[in-house]
Amino acid sequence: MGAEMRIGYLTTLYHTSNILRGSGQLKELGVEASWKLFPNGPAMMEAFEKEEIDLGYIGLPPAMIGIGRGLKIKCVAGGHVEGTVLIGGQSFQVSERASEALAQFKGKTIGTPRKGSIHDVILHNLIKDSGLIDSIKIKNFDWADFILDAMMDGEVDGACGTSPLAVLAARQLSAKIILPPHLTWPFNPSYGIIATERLIHESPSIIEDFLKLHENACNLIREHPEEAARQIHSVINIIDEDFAREVFRVSPKYCASLPRKYVDSTMAFVPALREMGYLARDLGKNEVFYTSVIDKVHPGRHHYE
Repeated sequence: MGAEMRIGYLTTLYHTSNILRGSGQLKELGVEASWKLFPNGPAMMEAFEKEEIDLGYIGLPPAMIGIGRGLKIKCVAGGHVEGTVLIGGQSFQVSERASEALAQFKGKTIGTPRKGSIHDVILHNLIKDSGLIDSIKIKNFDWADFILDAMMDGEVDGACGTSPLAVLAARQLSAKIILPPHLTWPFNPSYGIIATERLIHESPSIIEDFLKLHENACNLIREHPEEAARQIHSVINIIDEDFAREVFRVSPKYCASLPRKYVDSTMAFVPALREMGYLARDLGKNEVFYTSVIDKVHPGRHHYE
């Protein structure tokens, strides 16, 4: 009997979960993987807390909040950076400065995923730094998919979320990205691979095998987006290949490694998380990251840029 691993994943299109779930490669390595879908990162943290999953695809801020609460988990690999975009309707103007982009939302509402998600934390931080904390309302949604419906119904005037949301909003509402991904929070860790300390210490070879496949899938998205789009379409039939390719173009920085820039950008969230009340104390890098396995799997320079 092969090793078993319970993996949590999100609906986010560009996560390698959408390639690995359909490839059968884990089974070929003797790993019996069971996949569980979650609406957002904070919900996945609750599953880690209940010991329902061993590994998950998640933005780093929710994982840091969990670690601050005492969860025995660590980030063992990266996956993607700069996946958060600010979206506005046809009347909004594209800007190269967050304060200018956000000023267009004075007296308006921005939709974003659940409180504690990376998008929620980034949006709060951008609004605070722009001095607009009392001028813009934030509405959180348990499922990111519902944000587009809220935009269509006029419930919110814009959104802060993923590149798939931006592409959908552009297709259905002629909305546009008014603040590019690299300007929301440079090199922000839009997702990484989080594992329980138990899995790390008891089954390091399983993590190594998984990360090899994860790295290969990251390379596929970056180097061969057409083939990656085809594979994702075969797993998620409602997603057409053109849509997937467009998502990859909007936010193109994929890699499995954990370079210093990734780690430093992640740790820069600590003050923001403390100010928002999510963390009661500072966290150290070694509390958040375990890099030994990915350093072995991906020893060279990172490919995010």
